[in-house]
Amino acid sequence: MYRKFFKRLLDIVISIKVLVLTSPIILVAYLILLYQNKGKVFFFQERPGLHQKAFNIIKFKTMTDAKDETGKLLPDNQRITKAGKIIRKLSIDELPQLINVLKGDMSLVGPRPLLFKYIPLYSEVQLRRHDVRPGITGWAQVNGRNSISWTKKFELDVYYVENVYFIFDLQILWKTFIKVIKTEGVNQSDIRPMQPFDGTN
Repeated sequence: MYRKFFKRLLDIVISIKVLVLTSPIILVAYLILLYQNKGKVFFFQERPGLHQKAFNIIKFKTMTDAKDETGKLLPDNQRITKAGKIIRKLSIDELPQLINVLKGDMSLVGPRPLLFKYIPLYSEVQLRRHDVRPGITGWAQVNGRNSISWTKKFELDVYYVENVYFIFDLQILWKTFIKVIKTEGVNQSDIRPMQPFDGTN
């Protein structure tokens, strides 16, 4: 019952409340990035959602589009802006994803949505991470982020898929809140950037 109905209701209620409470922060970040990025405030990227259905994830744009001599984007930690670094450290860049949650593309809690290019590399078990809506935060994010292997992350994702329940979601949200308060973040680190998944670990 929770998985099929109340989880979605919880997503909507909490997302609206968080958007209202953080609206002054969102406005300040918007104005800073509007100036710094010359009008490009948001970053949109197609990601696989529930049952691998495509959606556009929304985040604040914290990096430039700088490329090397071959036309390839430079590593993330070389493209992040000064304001972007602060916004990411405080996890403010994730707030626009609350719109994704309200639209039904994402949930507050679930496996992080990665890239379509990884799907052919997943094992049959790892593909189960798409059996639920992707989340802004997840069990893997509060248990190591980039300090654990891809294999371990996917194990944690699948464990979550098999154990979706109210108290578990509250536990993950609380752990995420503590990490944000401590400015640890729950996703990528500038010091230890996420390495691309290659089908092994």
